Parts: sequence; structure tokens; C-alpha cells
Amino acid sequence: MTTTTSAPGADPREVTLRDVTLRDGLQLTGKTLGTAYKTSVVRSLLSLGVASIEIGSLARPDLVPPLANSLELVATLTPEELERCWLWVATPRHVERAVAAGARNVQYCFSVSDAHNRANIGRDTEASIAAMPVASEIALAAGGCIQLCLATSFTCPFEGPIAADRVIAIANDPRTAGAADIVVCDTLGQAVPSQVAHLVGRIRAETPPRRIIFHGHDTWGQGVANALAAVAAGADVVDGALGGLGGCPFAPGASGNTATEDLLFALRPAWLSPAALHDLVRIADGLLAALDEPNRSKAAQGTRSRATAFEWTVASQRGHRESVAEALES
Repeated sequence: MTTTTSAPGADPREVTLRDVTLRDGLQLTGKTLGTAYKTSVVRSLLSLGVASIEIGSLARPDLVPPLANSLELVATLTPEELERCWLWVATPRHVERAVAAGARNVQYCFSVSDAHNRANIGRDTEASIAAMPVASEIALAAGGCIQLCLATSFTCPFEGPIAADRVIAIANDPRTAGAADIVVCDTLGQAVPSQVAHLVGRIRAETPPRRIIFHGHDTWGQGVANALAAVAAGADVVDGALGGLGGCPFAPGASGNTATEDLLFALRPAWLSPAALHDLVRIADGLLAALDEPNRSKAAQGTRSRATAFEWTVASQRGHRESVAEALES
């Protein structure tokens, strides 16, 4: 998805949505999805207009079973599709396995807070930073792209608030220089728009030029507001998951991602017609039913309204199609 900022005085940047349903979205689900089903979801989202997708993780399959078939999914996709897909990695060995399977893009992730990094990855933050040059070298040698992904950029479930200076220091560390993008994560969904705007603005002004991606959660109902604040402050990409699915199994208090449907409805990319939004809702409904998970998207709920005077409702589009059919028959 691409859209262009158009507020007075805003720079004409393209803002992209990346759907993370098949990685972050699946981390807390009790049920799993087969590889063929995941492939169909990837292709459906790409064909609708979603620009990029996070399709899986190299996390230990015994700890995160829903992501165990991530490399199998990579094997089903074409090189052209993989150019628009991302895999979560945390070690150089993960990167080796990802590129060997055919992945092009990897998201090298660790936590700004030591306590969460130990819970999530099993080492302190410094150890993850120290290993990043090797991870970058492997990805770049394979002709791929690597992102610097900073979990707990705002708060940590064990350490509390995180100082913005700590995030800036990591972004400026020479060992993270191989990253083409930086992903700023509100892992717990506890940030508010002013905090998001402040940190994203500082990253844009004080760190090397690269794409800024905001990854938010909607735990406290601030997901869309935080994403829009990030965009206004300079973010180029926002992450979302279908139906607000997701959360971190190693972060007590973390809940679902900001819903892809809600972000798209707010950003209104050129490709997002009412019909495309309804298709997206149908994809989400099928996926969530397969997982026995609720749909937390407000936009999805809105499309089910019986209102016929608002073009984004299913009822409105049905009425329009009926009117066209009647006209053609007369």
C-alpha cells in the first residue's frame, strides 16, 4: 500500500503499509495455519495492493509453533513475491538459513531493553548489537536487504519506560550501519502519539538517513493515532495485522497489532476502493475463523453497518450494484 502525505506543509513522501499478520499476528494463536493457506494469504494481499508482508520468523519452533513452517512458506513463493516479503531474524545463523531458503529481506530484531532481549532472544542487547555486522554482511552478500528492528522502543514489561536517548544511540551505533531501514516498535502498545512523534522525529533528525518504519500495537487503543503521529513525524512505513491479531509471547501485557484494515481506512491509499477493503475484510474473516480468533478491527466492523449512504459499507456497495443492474435491465 502506498499513499502520499497531503497535509499543508507536509513533504510529499510515500507512506507504505506492511502487513505483519503471518509473523507478529500469529505469535499468540493457539492454532496454526498450513503452508498452502499462508501462501494464498500472501498472494491475496499482494494482488489487492499491499506493498509488503512480513511472512514469518526464524524463532525456535518449539517456542512459537505457529511460525514453524516459515521457511516452507518461503519455498512456495516466487522471487518476485519474495522481493516484497520479510522474515524476522535475531542471529547471523538465522540470516544464513533465511537467504539459503531464498528469502531476500530480513528484519534483524532485538530489544532496546536488556531484560526483554534476554526473555525474547536469550542474550543482552549488547550481544545482539555486536552480532549485527556479521548478520548484515551475510544478507548483503546474498543481494538481500536487512532492517534494524528495535523492540521495546518506548516501554519494557520488565524495566518500564525506555529513554529515547537509548534508541538514538543504537541507531547511531556503527555496528547497525548496514541496515537500510529502522523499525521502531511500540511492543506493548503503551505509547501515546506525542511520544511516538517525539521519538520518530529525533530518529529522522539525528540518525543516518534510512526508511523509518513504525510498528505499533493497539493495547491501549492508540494504535491508529500513534501510526498517524509517526507518519506526520517522518515515518515511511507503518505495520499492521489483519483483524488486530497478534502480540508478543515474551512481553506480558502485549496484545494485538494495530489492525491493517483500520490503518488502510485512515490512510486511504489510491488502490483502496470500498470493494478492495471488503475483500480485505473477507480475507481476515476467513483467517481469523481458521484460528478461532476474534476480529478487533473497527473498520471491519464499520463495513458491516446497514448504512447505505456511506460508500465504504457493504450495504452501500450492494445497493449500488442493484441500482446498476436495474438500470441495465430497463
